[in-house]
Amino acid sequence: MKIIKYPHTNDWLRLTQRPENEKSSLRETIEKVFTDIKNEGDAALKKYTLQFDKVVLTTLKVSEEELLEADELVSTELKEAIIQAKNNIEKFHFSQKEEKKIIETQPGVECWRESRAIEKVGLYIPGGSAPLFSTALMLGIPAKIAGCKEIILCTPPNQEGKIHPAILFAAKEIGITEIYKVGGVQAIAALTLGTESITSVYKIFGPGNQYVTAAKQYAQEFKVCIDLPAGPSEVLVIADSSANPEYIAADLLSQAEHGTDSQVLFLTTDEQILHDTLDAIKIQLEDLPRKEIAKKALDNSVGILFNSLDECFQFSNLYAPEHLILTIINAKQYTQHVENAGSVFLGKYSCESAGDYASGTNHTLPTHGYARNYSGVSLDSFLKKITFQELSKDGLQRIGKTIELMAEAEELQAHKNAVSIRLKHS
Repeated sequence: MKIIKYPHTNDWLRLTQRPENEKSSLRETIEKVFTDIKNEGDAALKKYTLQFDKVVLTTLKVSEEELLEADELVSTELKEAIIQAKNNIEKFHFSQKEEKKIIETQPGVECWRESRAIEKVGLYIPGGSAPLFSTALMLGIPAKIAGCKEIILCTPPNQEGKIHPAILFAAKEIGITEIYKVGGVQAIAALTLGTESITSVYKIFGPGNQYVTAAKQYAQEFKVCIDLPAGPSEVLVIADSSANPEYIAADLLSQAEHGTDSQVLFLTTDEQILHDTLDAIKIQLEDLPRKEIAKKALDNSVGILFNSLDECFQFSNLYAPEHLILTIINAKQYTQHVENAGSVFLGKYSCESAGDYASGTNHTLPTHGYARNYSGVSLDSFLKKITFQELSKDGLQRIGKTIELMAEAEELQAHKNAVSIRLKHS
């Protein structure tokens, strides 16, 4: 982890850069996979699963027998943990439901908005070395609350061609049965274009590596919407002299262990806290099963000493982190300083892991600086908002002249006539 002390503001933008793969090779790979999925369907899915995941698949859909087997393989303790997390996530997302409000903008002119679920959605659940069954909860629960008619879940198989049982238990617990053993770019292509087995969808959700993120963005060229650009994980911690270095080290490592392309940043106004945190990282790192992954992520990471908390917040807003942890005195009083962040954790006990699993907020968040213009996944992500209006005869008479004048000024005579012909008969 690189250490920088009191950087000049001219260097801040450079310090916010994320590690990236070469974009041209990304695009070439994605275009090739999409073309093959379009032309070959399931056969291409099996081909790329063998090429990328080293797994030979005979069937793509998870069977009822596999769901029952998974239920037996998940411990009682983990089941109870998943159910507690599910209840908290449901409670938070149910609270986001909106009541219809009819607004009378003028007497006789009523306008309102109604929500409709997106009919077909695809959920991408990262698997492989870190099967994120929690993501099945984070995406499946709001999809169910919204009322999506078709929910298609794709997740990569392990070396034995199976899905982690906790993913299957979580999916079944929330009522998702359309589950497929497909990951990576090929899964996004299948959800976009459809194959013999997998139905094409209208919107794709879920985090992933740079290839998955780029594939989701490419899917938009086929008129498929995405939730947000959710790529490699990242966290930014702001600490003052009251912070606990061991807590900070644990939070930084919790994101570093996600993948070699993850990035963690530590900003502080206290040089001793900075050095103590680095020491704590070295100690904790040695006990991690995924320490080699975390070490590579730390190579892309930086600890920065600033003169003030104000500078820390300015830099953080420029970086726009996926996760922002404020381990400072009276952290709640600083929320107004946060302009750009996916999700914020206040105080020394609010570890980022709480949001990842069980506090109730959604962990599918914008990364790579997209927190400047994207929100994390919520109930609204699975809904469309349709506006309605109803005008009475009196209502049209009240605003008719305004419409006529504006339409005529824009030289749209037919628009004007649509009002004029009605006013003649009123």
